Amino acid sequence: MKTLPFITKEMIDTPEDKLRKSLLIFACAFMNFAVVLWLAIYWMMGLNFSSNVPLAYQLVSIGSLVIYLKTKNFEVFRFVQLSLFLFAPFIMQWSIGSSVSSSGVMLWALLAPIGALVVSDWKESVPWFFAYIVMTIISGAFDYFLGTGNEGNLSMKTIGVFFALNFVAMSSIIYFLVRYFVVEMERIKTQLDQQHQLLEQEQEKSERVLLNVLPGAIAERLKNDQGGLIADGYADVTVMFVDLVNFTQLTEMLAPTEMVGLLNDIFSGFDTLSEKYGVEKIKTMGDAYMVVGGFDRTRSTYTCDIADMAMEMRDFVANNPKFTKYHLSVHTGIATGPVVAGVIGTKRFIYDLWGDTVNIASRLTDEATFGVIQVDKMTYNRLHDSFAFEPRATVNIKGKGEMAMYRLTARLGVRSATSTSGEHMSYNFSSPSPAAPSV
Repeated sequence: MKTLPFITKEMIDTPEDKLRKSLLIFACAFMNFAVVLWLAIYWMMGLNFSSNVPLAYQLVSIGSLVIYLKTKNFEVFRFVQLSLFLFAPFIMQWSIGSSVSSSGVMLWALLAPIGALVVSDWKESVPWFFAYIVMTIISGAFDYFLGTGNEGNLSMKTIGVFFALNFVAMSSIIYFLVRYFVVEMERIKTQLDQQHQLLEQEQEKSERVLLNVLPGAIAERLKNDQGGLIADGYADVTVMFVDLVNFTQLTEMLAPTEMVGLLNDIFSGFDTLSEKYGVEKIKTMGDAYMVVGGFDRTRSTYTCDIADMAMEMRDFVANNPKFTKYHLSVHTGIATGPVVAGVIGTKRFIYDLWGDTVNIASRLTDEATFGVIQVDKMTYNRLHDSFAFEPRATVNIKGKGEMAMYRLTARLGVRSATSTSGEHMSYNFSSPSPAAPSV
């Protein structure tokens, strides 16, 4: 069996690496084509000189390209090509004569520092530029001290034409090299922008999921904390449990999709009400729904908010034909007092509450009957001036014994409030709703 080569992270090219490699191959091909064209023009004009230097240049250049395609050793390929760009033009000039007789062919060597700048980085291009300056000075010294002033069999017109050709060819190579670099960098930037947008969209999705699981402030802390424990104590909050009546029997009558769809419709309506009243949904447990008011300390009416929400949740289920055909209703328990809150778990974590206040609210829910909202004494003390209650009763709370509880029936008078979105609302519950049958 043929084994696949082991691929490391370093062997994977980034878009910038791919661009540098394609640029150098592009420059290599362009220079080889330009050398052939340069020789052809000289021969067509009947100007003969040794072609050993251009041919040697092409052999070394093409050979290094073949070796690179086989070995993928870009560093060696880059060094060979930049060296050819730098030294070959000067050697060609010296084989022809002076800078004048060669029509300034040494200008082609400028491709070495320019090429180093775009195929590596600016730091690596500095030595190549310095070498180009040194070679230019040396070439000028040769012309000054060793030149005879005789330009061979070349007329000044011919020399002028080749000066123009060399400038045009070199300028074209540099222009197209830089243009290709700019175009590809724009393409890479566009791809990075698109990837950044996709990353932002995925981040927004993740944050929405996190906000659907946790309160906003807790979600922000969870993102910022590095493995820290998130736990808080609240001296005074109002906790409410709402449980569906007759839903357990429906699980045996309805198909799974119908049952889950029905529960989703109910709890989605409850979610809307929790946003309306500015309270925090904590979790759902089977067919039970838990919310708490008082986390937002800027809202001092959280106990009234919970009571209003409890009545609207009851009416939402009782008056919706989609739910009444299944004889659904709710029973509710509300308690006020201190709690401990925090995030537990590292996998599918949840935000939960603990304390006597939670236990009392849960127990009041269990003891409530069809359509009944039961509250503890602390909650009653805060609401009795604004809400109607049945006379006091007692309930046995595990670990607490008998406790006073009250059944909330309606709101007294008209309440004006401001929703979390700033919209002004009025509630008129001046007449109690009809007593619901007990089960």
